[in-house]
Amino acid sequence: MVNPDLLMNNDEVQASPEFQQLESREGELHLRFYIASNQQFALPAMGIREVISAPLDQITPIPNASPFLLGTLNLRGRVIWVADLGQFLGNSTTLNTDRAEIPVIAVEEQDTIVGLAVDQIVGMEWLNVQAVQMVTNVPENMEPFLQGQWALDKNTNQCLRLLNQKAILQSERWATRN
Repeated sequence: MVNPDLLMNNDEVQASPEFQQLESREGELHLRFYIASNQQFALPAMGIREVISAPLDQITPIPNASPFLLGTLNLRGRVIWVADLGQFLGNSTTLNTDRAEIPVIAVEEQDTIVGLAVDQIVGMEWLNVQAVQMVTNVPENMEPFLQGQWALDKNTNQCLRLLNQKAILQSERWATRN
């Protein structure tokens, strides 16, 4: 059954508080999340195909693969690689896989899709890309995958780092075994 309250013409939609709230947002929509080392990152929403909670038994391990590669996952009939994003970025803290489900961010660039397993999804947020600062104090092996950062707390040097999914997807790390 259709709810008659949901049937509005275009003028009613533009006058609705929800539409005005979306229109008043500044910046671009991003997904915020944490990796296992408790570092916070963001990805532009435009490059994200979907976010799923993957049951661990649906991720098939691949023998003799890189340590950051958790395995493969069937995503709507397409087999994709799933990586521990923290380890991919060079972090030594491994993702806790002793839980029922793992948050996986499926990122896409042209015809390539990869699943990035993270510790926790914070949610979607509008972020001002004009306020992105140069990346500072990051390990050398993480730097190629960062576009910049936002300062969250200057006293504790907490920051939100903006990832470049295109650089992640095109990385030679996918072809190497460690």
